[in-house]
Amino acid sequence: MQQNITDGANVGLHSRWSWRLLGLVAVLALVNFVVDSAIGAPLIVLPEMLDHFGTDQAAWLNATAMLAGVMWAPLLGKSADIYGKRRVLVSALLISCGGALICAVAPTMWVFVVGRMLQGAALAAMFLSVAIVRTVCTPRLAMIIVGIVTTGTAVLNVASRFLIEQLATEFGFQILFLLSAVIAVAMAICVRFLVPESLVKTPGRLDIAGALLLGGGLLGVLGYISMGPDLGWSAIGPLTLLFGGVVALARWFTASSRKPDPLIDVGNLGRPLILTLLVVFLGAGSYQSMLQLIPLIGDISADQHLGYGLADHGSVALLLAAPAVGVMLGGPVAGWLGTRIGPARTLAGAVMLGTVATIGMFLGASQLLAALCFAFLLGVTVAALGASGFNMAGNLASAQRQGIVSSLVMVMVSTGAVVFNFVGAAVLASTTVVVDGETVNSATGVFSYIAIATAAFAIAAIVVAVLVRTMRPERQTPAPRLEPEIVG
Repeated sequence: MQQNITDGANVGLHSRWSWRLLGLVAVLALVNFVVDSAIGAPLIVLPEMLDHFGTDQAAWLNATAMLAGVMWAPLLGKSADIYGKRRVLVSALLISCGGALICAVAPTMWVFVVGRMLQGAALAAMFLSVAIVRTVCTPRLAMIIVGIVTTGTAVLNVASRFLIEQLATEFGFQILFLLSAVIAVAMAICVRFLVPESLVKTPGRLDIAGALLLGGGLLGVLGYISMGPDLGWSAIGPLTLLFGGVVALARWFTASSRKPDPLIDVGNLGRPLILTLLVVFLGAGSYQSMLQLIPLIGDISADQHLGYGLADHGSVALLLAAPAVGVMLGGPVAGWLGTRIGPARTLAGAVMLGTVATIGMFLGASQLLAALCFAFLLGVTVAALGASGFNMAGNLASAQRQGIVSSLVMVMVSTGAVVFNFVGAAVLASTTVVVDGETVNSATGVFSYIAIATAAFAIAAIVVAVLVRTMRPERQTPAPRLEPEIVG
């Protein structure tokens, strides 16, 4: 039996804060902590993992999870629209738990890599949490909560780094993956019993072939970009990944154009959504590259007279804590502003702030107070970009397409991180200098790195200006609820 809801579509949705809603927000925010435990936290124990497996292939051990997450995202996003967002989120968390357990007991590097690929399913926690919020809350309240859910555990992520470091020293790096498995299964239980299942579903069947082609194509191309520096650009492995990825993406594009219900209807994405995704790609990628640069700056002393360096002024942990605090602030503020001026203008403001912050890092490369200030602003920027990007995409999509559209935002965030981290690393590697017999990054390399991030934000500013002009005035405010199809 099917029932359509017209003007009463908001009936039964949360329109104001309540204890029940606060509990839901807390659960979904903690769900996103699983993403950090699976994707980001293993960086802390990367040297120990390399020693344990007797390899220098850091990319295979570290980047595999994020690359696999990009592959998982479209499949899980579309599945959530068809089968239910809560059900798919629980499945993704359990898959991530299984992957973490494999990593904890892996006897060889390649078994470990399989575990990391399964762990990458945790990336779905971010965009599925957003999709759930938008199906249980009215649009105005949803924009605020999206900002909270996507950034609420940033400080917890930083604090956990110190705990993980101590535990790994005492018990070995495997303890991290055991903890990640426990967190994932605990949150799967919480989601199952505390998060309501969405009644809004998309009739149809999952395009498995399309999902495999798109996910595999993204994995191949990004795998080549990520692993090329370590394995060699002309090595058979990376070249095979690149060729396979390009062929898969081409096949996916041509096949999707002929299907009545493709995984992603590329022809009907619309100009505003495409512009939004491009802004997210540029902005989030630039931020991630700057985050990669901060520890490198913090490890160099000014006494080496390289023209940059903060090692004598503060710890790397302090420098990395600044953007984390900014993330905590940026998400909720962006959500609140979205209800006042619209997500498109909020996204534009985030891009302008990011441009200023990256320019400021020219000064921050050698002065601690400037570095802390502009790193904090970069944290505010990326949180606002993420929240506004999700809110823009959600406003442009029907209730039946929230899962797949949210997954596209996550794909752009991850793709931008891989591409810009590689570009920055390539610039640094090509401009090193030798000081006292030690090879270090030159000032030319560091400032060129910052200039690339600044240029990316400047391009994003042009794109977001076009986006703001494209949106009609009435589209700048939260869109009215579309007519969802209730399956029951």
